Amino acid sequence: MHKRPPAFEGVDGLSYSVDILVDTTDDSSAPIGAFLFFLQWGRGEPEASGHLETGFLARGHSEAAVREAVGRMSLLVVKATLDGLIRARATSDRAPLEMP
Repeated sequence: MHKRPPAFEGVDGLSYSVDILVDTTDDSSAPIGAFLFFLQWGRGEPEASGHLETGFLARGHSEAAVREAVGRMSLLVVKATLDGLIRARATSDRAPLEMP
């Protein structure tokens, strides 16, 4: 519907934009992989303050095919994925998760 990437508020109260990115894999049978890249926005001024990313969510032989596969994810699943990454980061940083 819109030409801009979807944006979400994470469980940490920060804003995130999401995009589908692709890269090469180490698998010759599926050399292209797609993943979600979440750009974290700082509080107040609109400037990037970090990012989170998934592992490869789709692998294949063409960029178009793997982008399409990841693009079929529902926004509810994408949001749940973001929240899971935020929780994992908070756990690995051993910092308490700041809730709004």
